[in-house]
Amino acid sequence: MRRRSGIADGDIVRIGNKRSEIRLHAKIGGGTRRGVVIAEGLWPNDAHLDGEGINVLTGADAAAPYGGAAFHDNHVWLRKD
Repeated sequence: MRRRSGIADGDIVRIGNKRSEIRLHAKIGGGTRRGVVIAEGLWPNDAHLDGEGINVLTGADAAAPYGGAAFHDNHVWLRKD
């Protein structure tokens, strides 16, 4: 399946933000809202294409409004590699 972005299952995509970027293989799934990227799995860094895992996109910054770690919610950009 191919989306308007031109990304299809199996394509290599680059996901990033101000912290870093990584490359993953795309898997297009139904039921995901437009603008939402889901990166599932607990893979070791060396299992990723560039040797860095998804956690390079998250920081240890305190989350609003009361602090603590922010997981599973991060602003990223996505493009076909």
